[in-house]
Amino acid sequence: MYYLIQKSLVECRVSELRGAEYPFVAVLTPAEWEREKELFDMGIDLDLNPADIHNTKIEVNYDSLTGTFSLPDRANLLGESRKFAFALDEKGIVFIDDSDTARGIIQKIKNSRQWKMPCLERFLYDFLEQIVHEDLDLMERYDSRLDQIEKDILDTGESGHVKEINLIRSDIRELRIHYEQLMDFVQELEENENGFFREEHLRYFHMLSNRMDRLYNSATHLRDYTMQLSDLYQSQIDLKQNRIMTILTVVTTIFMPLTLITGWYGMNFTYMPELDSPYGYPIIIVVALMIAVASLLYFKRKKWL
Repeated sequence: MYYLIQKSLVECRVSELRGAEYPFVAVLTPAEWEREKELFDMGIDLDLNPADIHNTKIEVNYDSLTGTFSLPDRANLLGESRKFAFALDEKGIVFIDDSDTARGIIQKIKNSRQWKMPCLERFLYDFLEQIVHEDLDLMERYDSRLDQIEKDILDTGESGHVKEINLIRSDIRELRIHYEQLMDFVQELEENENGFFREEHLRYFHMLSNRMDRLYNSATHLRDYTMQLSDLYQSQIDLKQNRIMTILTVVTTIFMPLTLITGWYGMNFTYMPELDSPYGYPIIIVVALMIAVASLLYFKRKKWL
């Protein structure tokens, strides 16, 4: 598919790209690129094996910019990324993609964007913005979920959230890596080493850089939040264990004097007068109860219970 960047993206034929007044956008499969790359006169040979695409990056060549995109699936951040390559110069940009990812993004731009000052820089801004345009909502959903998990931990100390916290942390890690790569990508565009972009249009890349930086900071905040929740859960476990140990200590302390009494009178010496007393047994019961009650009242007063 071929487009001219006019007031909106206008679909055209490949023959209309030569000598066109407007910059172009092309979306080709790897096979189409091999057949038609000479038409774009970029003087490059791209290695387009999707298995060799691992990240989002850009490389500056003598008369072109080339690179790859590796976009995490927002519905499954730990799953397979969507990968494609590109090449651009001052005349336009070619996406080489056999997964329809680039085609889908461009179609959204075609349906939703109109420009007063159409240019390649503005198209690149909208393309990169389309990649992350729903990410603030995604961050807010993660933040709300983590708030609820924090409330559950404080209220009930549920252990079932540990796995979910770890999964969220893994998702956020993937997003942080993605934003970091996009920041480097946009900074390379803003550097404009080959002079492909007009100086007055570099502000689009500056705005993109600021947005990627904000998203990166938001992801960092969420990552720190997940770590705090893990610490909070561990502290709740420690608190529960301390309470259990306190109760066990109190019970042990209460029964220590009772154990002494029962052990003392379990010796059964011949000349123990309490053994022959008709009131010895009930007296020992009353004394034991008084010791237990007095101990409980003392611990209660000290707020150990």
